[in-house]
This record gives sequence, structure tokens and C-alpha cells, in this order.
Amino acid sequence: MFDSEFHISPEAKAGLISMVCPNLAEHETTFKTERSLHELDELLRTLGIERGSKYIQNRKNVDAGSILGKGKLEEIAASAKKEGVSLLVFDIELTASQIRNIKKITGLSVVDRVHIILEIFAHHAQTNESKVQIEIARLQYVLPRLAGFWTHLGRQRGGIGVKGGEGEQQIELDRRIIRSRIEFLRKELKTVEKSRVEQRKKRQNKAVTAALVGYTNAGKSSLMNRLCRVDILEENKLFATLDSTFRTLNPDTHPPMILIDTVGFISNLPSTLIDGFKTTLESAMEADLLILVCDISDLNFENHLKVTYDVLRELKIEEKEILIVFNKLDLLDDPLRAKIIKRTHPNSFLVSSFNPHDIDFLRKHIINYFLEKQDIYDLYVPYEHGHIHSSIISKTNVMTTNNHEAGIYYKIRVPDFIFSTLGIKEFVLAPDDPRLDKLK
Repeated sequence: MFDSEFHISPEAKAGLISMVCPNLAEHETTFKTERSLHELDELLRTLGIERGSKYIQNRKNVDAGSILGKGKLEEIAASAKKEGVSLLVFDIELTASQIRNIKKITGLSVVDRVHIILEIFAHHAQTNESKVQIEIARLQYVLPRLAGFWTHLGRQRGGIGVKGGEGEQQIELDRRIIRSRIEFLRKELKTVEKSRVEQRKKRQNKAVTAALVGYTNAGKSSLMNRLCRVDILEENKLFATLDSTFRTLNPDTHPPMILIDTVGFISNLPSTLIDGFKTTLESAMEADLLILVCDISDLNFENHLKVTYDVLRELKIEEKEILIVFNKLDLLDDPLRAKIIKRTHPNSFLVSSFNPHDIDFLRKHIINYFLEKQDIYDLYVPYEHGHIHSSIISKTNVMTTNNHEAGIYYKIRVPDFIFSTLGIKEFVLAPDDPRLDKLK
């Protein structure tokens, strides 16, 4: 319904606009503004949009009507048109009136950072669930901005002001349509969620999970490929992965160990988008271990860590056990930074996803982490209990065995939820059982 207005043409050439302002979060200094603008440039690259010049204005305050002053906007528009720019992209979230005013001053199409992120999400979503979530987020974004997008509608007043003109009536009608669509999609999402909950119940107590979380483009998918020896999409683009991907880390342990790749985070992400992806991130919320992946080669890695922890707090999962992995060590040109990070994060890993030794070491650490969480039991099982021997071998992690003339001694690791289903409690040896000497 609104795609013709909302959709960004891949043939557009974009001019990037930002500001340095002490009263604007993430834009208080030149460094912060340039950092954020570089990220916006990467977002546009992900969409395949050609980028033109970048424009930054220093201001003490944000202009409530048009962000930048009218004179500056006219100057930007003249320069942009000379280089063939048809789209102005603001690295600041815009209101409906700001979009409308800037369009009027510049004569160019106008979008903001959130709009770009939503466009990327719409391009990359694969599952029905994420597509529904994204459509809800897009509609929630458009709803308060209809007056800015619907520039083709008249704004004349009708009668004596009791009733709006044709344009105002159309906007109000569109608002009702969008609200109804959001309500319909939310109901559809609940149906999808019920199906997912049922699938999760089937998986429950059948595997242990570790979820890869972190800033977008930190290399989570590359790590997943190397750790699980699979081949999922990995691109040097922001938000290359939107849907959670499940792969087996180690099929030889009991229960199997599953690794989950999740959607990446980004700074200045509106709460509506975070809310929309809570179900996609539910796999991370339910994981037994969070593996926080951070790009060590990025000069802004500390800010990326902060953003990740902020999102985890918003999702109320920051208390989970977290293993920090600093990735892309092969791209780091400052060895001093690696030493500093090891001092400030002593239990972290510094790896390159392309270094087999790094991957092997990290993989063994994750596997051992889960194994060490399991309980250890000493057993003695007579030979005649063949089905018990079979269960122990197929459903537990056998550490040692010792064959005896009447049976087998086992030392095993196994989670409680599996141990309780095996029927082997009667074969467990007490700590002071003299037969334990057989296992030594």
C-alpha cells in the first residue's frame, strides 16, 4: 500500500547528511558524528546504493522544523543536484513535519537512518516470521510520518475547518488501514510464535545451545561456518544475517551442542525495531551460553561492545554467562591493542575465523564448557543389563571404562535431564564404594 512511497530505488544516488550538536545523542562530537556517518555509508552500500558527497553542519541546537537551517539545506541541495544526487539520507531520525519541510526546501527525496535499516531488513528477511516482524516495524515507522511521505496529497482545508480536505481525509483513511494491518499482522505473528514454541518444546532437553550475538558485521557467520564446518551466508555487509540459524557444533557429545547465529545489533536502533526482533532473538534469550563476537580490527570496537551490552540489557539477558570473542585478528594492524584487550578482558578469546588453530582452540573451549557443566557419575553395570550398556554408550559422555569379569565400570558425564530418563540410578557407585578402585 505504501511501498511506492516508502521503497528506495536501487538506482538512486544518495547524499549523506549529519550534524555535530552537543544536544544530540551520538552526535555530540565530530568523532561520534563521523563514526555514525561511516556506518550509514556502509548501510547504503549494503543496499547497493551509490553514495555521493557527505554533508556535516556544526550547530548548537537542532532546528525543530528541518534539522539544519534553511540556508544550509539550500546549499546542500544545489551541490547535490550538480552531482546527480536524487536522495538525501539523514543520519538522524526524522519526524513527518521535518521530512515534509526538508523536501519542500530541497526539492529532493528525503529518508533517514531508520528508513534505510528497515529497507535492508525487508531485503534480507527469509522466514515468514521475520517478514511479518519487519512489516510490522515498517508500518509502525510509517504511521506517524504519513504526512511526510504522502506529499502527493492535497493539504487544503475543507468547509470551515470541521472537516479536512481531500489530502487530510486520505491520510486519516490510510492511518486506519495501517492500524488494521498492524493488528492483523500481530495476530498472524502470534500464530507463528505458537508454532515456534511447539518446535522449541520438542527440542527442549534434547540439546544445549550457544548463541552468537554482537554488532552487525562482526563476523558471526564466518565463525559459525568454521566452528560448525558448514557453509552459511557470510558477507562483508551490515545485516547479512537476519534470521536465526541453527547448526550442530559437535554431534558426538550427549546431548548434541547447537550453535545459533543471530541478527546483529547496531547503534541508534529504535526500540520499535528491537521489539520487533525480540522473537527472532528469542533463541539467544533461551541459549545456555552467549558468545559475544566483536570485530577487534574496528576502531569503534569499544562502542560496539557497549551497544551489544545495551541491547542485551533491554532484552533482559545480560545476566547470562557470556564468552567474549574478539574476531578478525588477521585484520588488526595494531598489536598493542591486542595486548590491552587481553588485560582488560582476561577471559576473552582473540581469533581470526580464517586461522584453523584459533578455531580449533575456541571450539574445544566451548565443548569443554558444556561438558564441565554436566554431572559426573561412577557406575558398575553387570553384563546381563545389555540395554543399560547401550543407553550409557549412546546417551552419555563416557570418560573411562574398565571391563571386569562380571560387568563394566564406567565414569560418565551427563546432564540431570538426561540422567533421570536412563534408569541407571541403581548402578551408581557411592563415593566410598571400594569398587571405585577399579576405575583408577
